Order: sequence, then structure tokens, then C-alpha cells
Amino acid sequence: MITTENTDESNSTKVVKVHKCPICGKLTDNLKYRPFCSKRCADIDLGNWFTEGYVIEGKAPVDEEEGE
Repeated sequence: MITTENTDESNSTKVVKVHKCPICGKLTDNLKYRPFCSKRCADIDLGNWFTEGYVIEGKAPVDEEEGE
């Protein structure tokens, strides 16, 4: 999402890019922790990966002893 704001001092337009945090849903323009709004949300996401809260679906590896 892009938001524009007009400045009174000149006729130029400043463009501010706003995105939604995938953890809390807050709208933010913070570039330091993008795509998250804060270090807290970034740490929550990292914790989800460490505790296997996220799963990438795929075929289970075949154990060679069971497969043949």
C-alpha cells in the first residue's frame, strides 16, 4: 500500500510505503524490521520457525530400509 502526503512548503509529494505486519497485522512504514513492524514481531516469527510452528509441506523422505 502506498500513501502520499502533500507538503505545504513545496508542490512536491512525499511517498511513504506502508505494509501490514504478518504477525500482528499493524500497518507500519518501519523499514528496519520489514516485513515486521518491530523486533518483537520479528522475534515471534523466528520463535515459530524454531519450534516448528511453520511447516513446508512436501513428501516425506523414504527410508531406504522401508522403501525396498
